[in-house]
Amino acid sequence: MSPAASYRHLFGLTGRTYIVVAFLARLPLAMSQMGVLLLIAHTSGSYGAGGATAGSLAIANAVGAPLLGAASDRLGQRSVVLAQSVISAIGLVAVVVAAESGVPWGWAAVAAAVGGFFIPQAGPLARVRWRPIITSSGRPSSPVRLIDTAFSYEGSADEASFVLGPALVGSIAALVDPGVGICTAAALLAVFGTWFAIHPTARLRASRTGVAAAGRFLTPALATLMLAQLIIGMIFGSVQTGTTVIATDAGHSGVAGLVQALLGVGSVVAGLSMAALPARIGYVTRWRATATGLFVLAAPLLLTHSLAMLCPVLIVLGCCVAPYMITTFTLGEQLTPPCRTGAAMTLLAAATGLGYAVGAAVAGRLGDLSGATAAFGVTVTAGGLACLLAAVAGPMLRRAHAAAQTVAPADLPQAA
Repeated sequence: MSPAASYRHLFGLTGRTYIVVAFLARLPLAMSQMGVLLLIAHTSGSYGAGGATAGSLAIANAVGAPLLGAASDRLGQRSVVLAQSVISAIGLVAVVVAAESGVPWGWAAVAAAVGGFFIPQAGPLARVRWRPIITSSGRPSSPVRLIDTAFSYEGSADEASFVLGPALVGSIAALVDPGVGICTAAALLAVFGTWFAIHPTARLRASRTGVAAAGRFLTPALATLMLAQLIIGMIFGSVQTGTTVIATDAGHSGVAGLVQALLGVGSVVAGLSMAALPARIGYVTRWRATATGLFVLAAPLLLTHSLAMLCPVLIVLGCCVAPYMITTFTLGEQLTPPCRTGAAMTLLAAATGLGYAVGAAVAGRLGDLSGATAAFGVTVTAGGLACLLAAVAGPMLRRAHAAAQTVAPADLPQAA
């Protein structure tokens, strides 16, 4: 089956409405952090206050996402994601109210933490749904190919959302008001977050037997994948910081977000192309290849000193980002007990967010001291760590994956 046919078949299982709803439901998470930063910096006159408030939202989401993901495994996505969408929408509106009312910005930080804690990780939760969607459709002749296609799409959709989200909230802030951008994110949560929660696909769960089902949850394999996602998060944070330094030095700080978005352009294209990879290329091989690519393609950043040079480097570097993440999430899904998949997917997403915070903080400090090259040094170092981790942990992951595949999955959908 060609990649185009695989995508047509996949989307035909749910209908186009679900695809649109699931994509729009993930935009608020991509919009909220930058939106809060812009709003609080605007109302308080302090970028420090804005950064602290945005940081409280990001850290709260990194803590809340796996906890609520585990709750969705126990109780079903419908009730948990519905509550998350409503509470987080209220929390984001409270941030705007606190910011515009003139109270100390700390109150806005508290509201941001509440909103961030409950923002649903729609992308990872959508990944959880695909296996039961595919297997409940009448046992297609190539379920493995369709599941690979589903994860390729989800990885690309996540990348697209993290390009579109900040661009959308930034544009609204520039044209109207930063508070309107946050309210837009809250409205998207209230409408599409709840729609995603109550969609019929939320009622399906997959049941699998075998090694992955029988084992414990937090295995060395899953811990390795969490570390892999923390590393890619460091790349995101350091690239954003280094890009901002170059744009500011060039007197065009306003285009930093648009230039950084080029990383997502190459990533989305490469992610969608993953569906064309033949099954004989194993997941661990893909992980090692993309980890190597991250290091090799990040190295030119150390020689980049202008926006004109930076743009093509980011596009090319992005070609390894989504494939790397698609592979780690696919391995995470296959190596996790089916009853804990939601917790695993959101835990990997939380590790990415923590890595982003670490990368941005370290690169920011180095950028203040020595400029963009030092900031991009964090990106290259993270790429080197990705290579090292893949080389050292590759054999262990290969054994764990082989053990998980020794018993054919039952894949019996159940109502949540």
